[in-house]
Amino acid sequence: MPMSGGRADHVRDPGRCRNVVSIVVVMVEPQDIVNIASVVRAMKNFGFVDLRLVQPVEWDARRVEGIAHKTGDVLKRVREFSTFDEAIADCTHVAGLTARQRTAKRNVQRPREAANELWAAAKAGPTALVLGREDRGLTNDQLDRCHRSIVIPTSPAHPSMNLSHAFAVMAYELAVARGVEPLKAPRRRGTPATAADLQQLYDDAEAALVAIDFLKTRNPAVIMRTLREIAHRTPLDEREVKLLRAMSREVIRYLERAGVR
Repeated sequence: MPMSGGRADHVRDPGRCRNVVSIVVVMVEPQDIVNIASVVRAMKNFGFVDLRLVQPVEWDARRVEGIAHKTGDVLKRVREFSTFDEAIADCTHVAGLTARQRTAKRNVQRPREAANELWAAAKAGPTALVLGREDRGLTNDQLDRCHRSIVIPTSPAHPSMNLSHAFAVMAYELAVARGVEPLKAPRRRGTPATAADLQQLYDDAEAALVAIDFLKTRNPAVIMRTLREIAHRTPLDEREVKLLRAMSREVIRYLERAGVR
């Protein structure tokens, strides 16, 4: 029987002050508390808050938080169950992570494909992502209770993944499918370099290459054309051009100070 009740499919998001859809993570008979901690850490990383444990060999929230720091909010919501059936009893969609390629191919998905379906299912009702034991994964009987089996593409020579690593892969795909915040733009965008700026750069660069005899045994036209192609492929801003010009001019100054020129 579960140690605590209540639905966990919708949680309060203090940042947005509204109910948000969530996905329940179910760990079946985890053998090592370190693996539980690793999954909890990944849950925190990717924004998942509900964990259900089915007959864990060891469970100590304080010890887990000592391993997975700053995860107290997730650990307060953890619920323990006596059986797998009880853990998923309220779920309307259940997906199990497995390394097993089953005969019923129609129910097997890759993580990216499964992620969109899991979020869609979570809007309709409690949805569970299930992780099996470290040593043998989910049994056939447990997989039969899953609507979908999710298989991460790994090397056939060694298909089995570490439990928390497999969860992290799936959590990442779920985060991408849910939508992630765009990366912050640079604090200061440089002014695009003009054609005149670039020509000055090419002149300074060519002078530096001549000074070090780089062009002595090479075709200068071909080298400079390649340099232009590189600059055009990655548009340079005004500040970057000034830096590259300064580097080119310093090559010549260094040679003059060394008495080489």
